[in-house]
Amino acid sequence: MGRNANFKKNSMKTEDKIQQEIVMWYRNTYCLKHHDPQNIIFSVPNDSKDVKEQMRKKATGLYAGVSDLICIHFGKVFFIEVKAEKGVQSQKQKDFQHLVENQGFKYYLVNNLIYFKEILVY
Repeated sequence: MGRNANFKKNSMKTEDKIQQEIVMWYRNTYCLKHHDPQNIIFSVPNDSKDVKEQMRKKATGLYAGVSDLICIHFGKVFFIEVKAEKGVQSQKQKDFQHLVENQGFKYYLVNNLIYFKEILVY
């Protein structure tokens, strides 16, 4: 099965489902206690139920446009924005990407687990 077939298979998945697959695979592959070093991946929940919750989160450090995942992989830091097949970045996400890349970090738009695995090699 070629790469395009894998993309089609994954294209029906939601961003949440793709993100769950990435986190589960990464944690099982690199984040268990016996891994040395034990790497890290975590999400940055930006969603809020209402305006009051959004304001409270902003007051405690919420940063609009921050990537869905941050991955610390063998001393490198990756910022990962997960998108479904037709998903596009908001302007705030593009602004955050620009800030991250200006600091010398890697930022990736990822739409499936296969591509996520590929970026870890670079």
